[in-house]
Amino acid sequence: GDGANDVSMIQVADTGVGISGQEGMQAVMASDFAISQFRHLRKLLLVHGHWCYTRLTNMVLYFFYKNVTYVNLLFWYQFFCGFSGTSMTDYWILILFNLLFTSVPPIIYGVLD
Repeated sequence: GDGANDVSMIQVADTGVGISGQEGMQAVMASDFAISQFRHLRKLLLVHGHWCYTRLTNMVLYFFYKNVTYVNLLFWYQFFCGFSGTSMTDYWILILFNLLFTSVPPIIYGVLD
């Protein structure tokens, strides 16, 4: 949107884009993304949208990789111990596994990207 009449539409939208123009800054202040001209919308959608999609798919693949790796490790350990039901890891390591391997790498990835 580009004016005060578009503010409610921008606030209801999942991703609001405000264009700064002659009608004031109300739309820009209410939006998630602000651009100066309408021609910048193509770059916002195609370039930044592509990078957002790429980063999100990398994070989803990381979570699948983390869980599949841990399940495979437990599966092959059961063959090693003869399906006796013994625990491979300590209880606290099992609890902290998802906390450490789920939160720390995405934070590092976000900081370094």
